[in-house]
Amino acid sequence: MTATLRFEDKIAVLDLGEDENRFSPDWLDSVDQLLDQALSEGAHALVTTATGKFYSNGLDLDWLGANGDKAKWYVQQVQSLFARMLTFPMPTVAAINGHAFGAGAMLGIAHDYRVMRDDRGYYCFPEVDINIPFTEGMAALIQAKLSPASAIVAMTTGRRYGGSDAFAAGLVDFTASADALTAKAIEMVAPIGPKNAGTLGAIKSTMFASVVTALNTDG
Repeated sequence: MTATLRFEDKIAVLDLGEDENRFSPDWLDSVDQLLDQALSEGAHALVTTATGKFYSNGLDLDWLGANGDKAKWYVQQVQSLFARMLTFPMPTVAAINGHAFGAGAMLGIAHDYRVMRDDRGYYCFPEVDINIPFTEGMAALIQAKLSPASAIVAMTTGRRYGGSDAFAAGLVDFTASADALTAKAIEMVAPIGPKNAGTLGAIKSTMFASVVTALNTDG
């Protein structure tokens, strides 16, 4: 299953897929197109989620292993998605239905808010255990959203956080049951109402200017 978009009233709900939802180039293109669609169809807010066991398992390491000569280009494509989500000109919530690892966890962090399933799934930055150092942009993204103490643990130990632990560490803002997850995400942003896209995008771009610069320049 590829990524899909549906609307619940004025809230765009982007489903990342029903498998591991790894960031293949085709998947990245499809998500980018669906974000364009959410904007063009006048969504007031964006919720991302997925179907099944995974929110996202992050980088497509099989594709990367077979296309090593394109590694720098690929990492920049991934980081461009993070930068776009970080500054997306409407309220955003990641409804984390299952495992969010590596770049999948970073995509969640790039949203304004996060709600995680309370009974299953791990939120994890495993880079220290799989010998893939964070780029400057990735590190800046995580550190912009977590307290220094939480960032140290999350980034240097590879700890796997369940829902309650992720909430305690500030990785997510709320937890909910699987059945209530998307409804909780919508509940978080529905009262905010529509915002002027240009103004909100400019505010976010100013808030995270140094992170966006790092994401757009390294790889």
